[in-house]
Amino acid sequence: MERHKLFRRKSISELIAHSEKPGSTLKKSLGAFDLTMLGVGAVVGAGIFVLPGKVASEYTGPSIIISFIIAGIACALAALCYSEFASSVPVAGSAYTYSYAVFGELIAWVLGWALLLEYGLASASVASGWSSYLQGLLAGFNIHLPHALSGAFNPAKGTFIDLPAVLIVLIIAFLLTWGIRESAKVNAVMVLVKIAVVVLFIVVGIWYVKPVNWTPFAPFGFHGIVTGAATVFFAYIGFDAVSTAAEEVKNPKRNMPIGIIASLLICTLLYIILSSVLTGIVPYTKLLGVGNPVAFGLEFIHQNWVAGFLSLGAIVGMTTVILVMTYGGTRLVYAMSRDGLLPKGLSKVNKKTKTPVVNTWVFCIIIAFFGGFISLDKLAEMVNIGTLFAFTMVSLGIFFLRHMKEKPKSAFKVPLYPILPAASFVLCLYLIFNLQWITWLSFGIWLVIGLIIYGFYGSRNSTLRNEK
Repeated sequence: MERHKLFRRKSISELIAHSEKPGSTLKKSLGAFDLTMLGVGAVVGAGIFVLPGKVASEYTGPSIIISFIIAGIACALAALCYSEFASSVPVAGSAYTYSYAVFGELIAWVLGWALLLEYGLASASVASGWSSYLQGLLAGFNIHLPHALSGAFNPAKGTFIDLPAVLIVLIIAFLLTWGIRESAKVNAVMVLVKIAVVVLFIVVGIWYVKPVNWTPFAPFGFHGIVTGAATVFFAYIGFDAVSTAAEEVKNPKRNMPIGIIASLLICTLLYIILSSVLTGIVPYTKLLGVGNPVAFGLEFIHQNWVAGFLSLGAIVGMTTVILVMTYGGTRLVYAMSRDGLLPKGLSKVNKKTKTPVVNTWVFCIIIAFFGGFISLDKLAEMVNIGTLFAFTMVSLGIFFLRHMKEKPKSAFKVPLYPILPAASFVLCLYLIFNLQWITWLSFGIWLVIGLIIYGFYGSRNSTLRNEK
């Protein structure tokens, strides 16, 4: 295979023209509010109910709010880079499509393959967490599932399938095939519910805050704050899924940057206020080893009546994460299929709903399998490395995008260029190198599998290669 063919690029005009071909066109129906809700839906999930306690007790103490600010800044830098790409190249596929325009096909494939890992494993692992919360809520009403249907395949423990995890993914598949506008409406309602639950905790808890609990403010020093920032960074994972919606957005040059940046600001604000209240009502030392710190905080101040609402918020929160991450995965598969790198049938759009029905069901059945039969605890960090890899490449890609003559002049631009894209690149690279070696090994194996598939299928069936 000739080397130059591996790095053949698609121009922005080619990408847009390809997205408008009859039979594979997605419906443009999303506005800035829909995108903001998709972003909040992806980011605010189980993390907000779990991470603050772990990080505050082990790394930061009350200074966790500084960690959230640092992590928020790192994500905001990447979000600005995503926004410039999304408004310049308003085509489905997110970082995969952007890489096709600036780096070429091989890098685009590698990045797309890494993102499939992020979206797929994130959806499956959150589905497992959703199942645990649901079973806990049902147990409060003395309703119990048969033990064999309550967990991943583990004959030694008597569990064979996590049925709730499978069912929620299949319900999400049905919702996504119904139509993106309908999915966005359902997502918006659920996002408002979970924000209301978080606000309820803040409103109830703020009256019990004791400033003395905020001293010492940084018991583990600056190193602890930075370590905390690297840890809570992963509470922000998911906002990049918003950019996969670019092709279904009305006025993407305006609405994409608003949706991406607004969702990050909302999430950062919620994280900071909730963490401040939590460490204000409970001494950080008492949060060590607590798996449900927000619920623990309510019990600590004897406000157990809010706990039921909290469980509801966690369940609804994780439902929106599964919805948006699955949506992102299906649009990525759609884009890769349309380019010939995956089977063409996966980019076929239903004439009535204007959604890729076959693609959605195939992707969701695979997710349902992993969520229902396989314990994903040890694979969770692979979601992180896939995401950070995408952030790094998008940040680097801005330098190439700025030199493309056909870049729309009216598109959003990252301010303070080249300082901010460079800062985003360095920060994301720093976080990648702080991941465990086993994560790197697993990620390397995944990429090798992807390169084999590309060599035997994608490179031979590439639409771009066969057209030229």
